[in-house]
Amino acid sequence: MLEVEKIRGEFPILERRVYDRPLVYLDNGATAQKPRCVIDTVDYLHRELNANIHRGVHFLSEEATERYEQARQRIAGFIGAAEKEEVVFTAGATASLNTVAYAWGGRFVHEGDNIVISEMEHHSNLVPWQMLAERCGAEIRVLPFDDEGRLMTERLAGLLDRRTKVVAVTQASNTLGTRPELRPIIDAAHAVGAVVVVDGCQGVVHGGVDVQALDCDFYAFSGHKLYGPTGIGVLYGKRALLEAMPPFLGGGDMVDRVSFARTTYAPVPLKFEAGTANFVGAIALGEAVKFVQQFAPADIEAHEAELLRRATERLSAIEGLRIYGTTADKCALVSFNVEGVHPYDMGMILDKLGIAVRTGQHCAEPVMTHYGVTGMCRASFALYNTLAEADALADGVARAVRMLR
Repeated sequence: MLEVEKIRGEFPILERRVYDRPLVYLDNGATAQKPRCVIDTVDYLHRELNANIHRGVHFLSEEATERYEQARQRIAGFIGAAEKEEVVFTAGATASLNTVAYAWGGRFVHEGDNIVISEMEHHSNLVPWQMLAERCGAEIRVLPFDDEGRLMTERLAGLLDRRTKVVAVTQASNTLGTRPELRPIIDAAHAVGAVVVVDGCQGVVHGGVDVQALDCDFYAFSGHKLYGPTGIGVLYGKRALLEAMPPFLGGGDMVDRVSFARTTYAPVPLKFEAGTANFVGAIALGEAVKFVQQFAPADIEAHEAELLRRATERLSAIEGLRIYGTTADKCALVSFNVEGVHPYDMGMILDKLGIAVRTGQHCAEPVMTHYGVTGMCRASFALYNTLAEADALADGVARAVRMLR
């Protein structure tokens, strides 16, 4: 099992007090805290290794380039990519998904085609596809979920046809915690010639991924949810698909030869990494992955499952409280409302108790529409959270309910 107290010692911010109370940080689904190795790496790179990559022949540039490419190799191994060239560094999952929508979608999706999106998607895996559909005259089709939060994959056959070009689906819902069984969805999509784009922001943290075993075509995640810095993300794509895509952004470092007559582009992945790369973020994300890799995935999963079980059990005992998303294999987050209590009021009272949760629509407004609510409270757990913090959440919610009612 995880030595949680030892792990917590690697995260300096967890020593903070908020309103003279110990910080209970349960907003990991929005962004996770950073271990000391990531913080120290960012500091070191700015102090002693600040040089642009891929461009210089001097010592600092060459060393920064080497560490950047080592980070790419480590991340490729972490997600099970066939080769490091299938890993593109971006500004985040949103940038990754927009890259696919603009570059792949712009070339291969046409008027009369359709795009299937699950009802539980984060806006970043929904809005870019709507924008693409508006540009090219394609149709958006929605794969719904039921009130338990289960994706209704039995309806997929009625949505797919030979004009389906993209299926966009999450690996783990950031609001419901649902982890759909993706392989049958991917196989059904491939059977009609569609590509599958997976939002892995929560899934890569809670359970991990092997993209080759999954056989997804594109996979996107953000570094800051995986204990890395903000402003860095990853787009995985099968090499053949990346090579078939035109660049999304033009500029430096993504070119081969440039003339006024014609420009040719660098090989993948560099043709999708225009401009000065966030080499500090990429290298630090590699350190975050290295930090996570020191723990057995089964131990992380078991610890997070116990946190979820405790929080669910304690919260369910509060009169009038409803939990949204109750599938058996959900990841370690719980979204809820209490009858007669506005989620923002709940969140503000919990904050005064030192407990950080998320309130609002969680960038998943269609999920709110499904349940007929304007927002929810969400507590999301990480490997450094404790059972005592799960209890503190439930105690804080119960106290808020007494105050607000």
